Amino acid sequence: MGAMGTAVPRDGRETTRTSRDAAAALGVELERHRDVVWGLCYRMTGSAADADDIVQETFTRAIATPPRRTDEPWRPWLVRVACNLARDHLRRRRRRAYVGPWLPEPIETDAEPPSFEPGGAPLLGNAEARYAELESVSFAFLLALEALTPSQRAVLLLRDVFDYSVRETAGALAMSEANVKTTHLRARRAMDAYDAAPSRPSRELAARTKGALEKLLLGLLLQDTSAVEATLASEVRALSDGGGEVYAALKPILGRDRVTRFLLGLARRRSVRSSEIRIVNGLPAMVARFADERAGEADTMVFRVDVAPDGGIRAIHTVLTSRKLAAIASI
Repeated sequence: MGAMGTAVPRDGRETTRTSRDAAAALGVELERHRDVVWGLCYRMTGSAADADDIVQETFTRAIATPPRRTDEPWRPWLVRVACNLARDHLRRRRRRAYVGPWLPEPIETDAEPPSFEPGGAPLLGNAEARYAELESVSFAFLLALEALTPSQRAVLLLRDVFDYSVRETAGALAMSEANVKTTHLRARRAMDAYDAAPSRPSRELAARTKGALEKLLLGLLLQDTSAVEATLASEVRALSDGGGEVYAALKPILGRDRVTRFLLGLARRRSVRSSEIRIVNGLPAMVARFADERAGEADTMVFRVDVAPDGGIRAIHTVLTSRKLAAIASI
């Protein structure tokens, strides 16, 4: 018997079993927060693959060097570590030259996965609430975030999307509360252009987007110049993301005439073997596989549009690089 009257184990089996049980319990606890941490990291980086990596690194740190008080809630600690890792990742990414326009990595949202939910709970049954939650993963919102510094992006997401208080945000980002307030104000000002014409997914916007997309695709299929032009706003912008991996336009194509010629040329040059309209980042988009395989050319693409209130297409986004399509189910 030990000094306190407790039996001393004859070997290390009991200690090993206790360690395994503790590790299993920690794994279960971490998994409870995966969706929230992943959702934050995706919004921070605009990349599902990067979000996966940052979540993995966050959990690895939790296991290797856990916080001193493991009896306290884990979420604030995990959010703090993930936010800092994501800010570092953004700084590194912006120091590297990117070939051509950068677009977010598409994710399918029609299955209502909880990982896209700021609160981490299953998406609400109320459809309008679900649409409100999806705004922060829309292409328009994620592209607008690119105008922010990594710290501004983190502050804005924590305050406006994840509903953190000033004090909670300051604790997560190791900033003073006064700095959080100033940074948040500057971030909101940098988002003025987005706020003037926000992309808030709704039943009406989804229907308008699908209708405009289908009309554009039909015009391209028929090689009907007038039909294609009729779908486009005069100030339309077309961006293609090949990331230096596959052929894509290296600069934005601007204006109805130029975009029409560009799209018709692409449609003549390459035919589509299979395609499907899916809900991508909250709105309808076409996922397509090309009929032929060519060196240096994309095999698959996500083709999406943003529409103005009058129904005219004001932006076209084509994601072609394979590493950005990993989160899209094959077609």
